[in-house]
Amino acid sequence: MKTRWLEGLSDYAATLDLQQQLVDTRINRPGTPDELLLLEHSPVYTIGRIRDHSSLHEPGRLPHPVFEINRGGQATYHGPGQLVAYPIVDLNRLGRDIHRYITLLENALIAACEEHGVQAARREGLTGIWIGPRKLASIGVGIKKWIAMHGIAINIEPRSLPPFQAITPCGIEGVRMTCLHHEGASCTLRQYGDTFATCLQKAMESR
Repeated sequence: MKTRWLEGLSDYAATLDLQQQLVDTRINRPGTPDELLLLEHSPVYTIGRIRDHSSLHEPGRLPHPVFEINRGGQATYHGPGQLVAYPIVDLNRLGRDIHRYITLLENALIAACEEHGVQAARREGLTGIWIGPRKLASIGVGIKKWIAMHGIAINIEPRSLPPFQAITPCGIEGVRMTCLHHEGASCTLRQYGDTFATCLQKAMESR
């Protein structure tokens, strides 16, 4: 898997277009290696293509733009202080098993947190990773002809948290979001991203 850091704050629309280009390349050229994009977004809210947008509360009054995108799930926030990782992965290599792929992402997140001294875990019936009742990272995946896009977002610094208060994160009433620094880690966003890339590579190789 090739890893690419996008420098600075990434524009959401431009990054979405880049993901779609990479997906199309893998569709048209089978055998193209998987790729992992690591980045930090300019502030934005996203939601899956679903009828129920209630998790956005009042979209017209939100402080940042909203994008409806081809992933599953309810509303979330991306912005400074949060690592976003977009693996562009051919799921034909994973038996076209989306649940297995999501588990790989969760395993990589948990392993990377452990490397930085934080014990994260899954919660029954919910995607993402948690510290007790507090949600640390979210997962949302889109699939086109069995090529996966979108991916994970994990809060590293406290500044990533306030914008979540304007929505119902992931549609879970009463959820409390947390970040690695609040949970005792001292890593930078770049350090955690590099660790996550290594852990994801290992998870993919052991599939």
